[in-house]
Amino acid sequence: MSKEAFKTFARSHKELADYILNGKTNWQKLYELYEIYGENSSIWNKYFPVSNEDSSITISDLITNIKNVDLDSVQKGIKNIQKTIGLLQDIGIGSNSNTPEVYEPRPMYKYFED
Repeated sequence: MSKEAFKTFARSHKELADYILNGKTNWQKLYELYEIYGENSSIWNKYFPVSNEDSSITISDLITNIKNVDLDSVQKGIKNIQKTIGLLQDIGIGSNSNTPEVYEPRPMYKYFED
């Protein structure tokens, strides 16, 4: 992508100049984003709203989002859900029988009998 293409892109989106004037970014950073992601990336949502006519997700956006997923936190979340389901099944909630079970607490002395 050329500098001229970036200039055309910047002229068509006056919102970018506001970020420069407010000191939030500079032209070099915007140009680097343009070079890396192109003009149709969701990275520009931060700077200006995406028009309704081009609201489709590109493959590169999808791959970028998948790369940013923290698999360790996903795995921990799944383990926590599994533990919760197991605990609920242990106390009788979520059993597979069609007849409702009546929960009767077991007497404490039953555990200590010989």
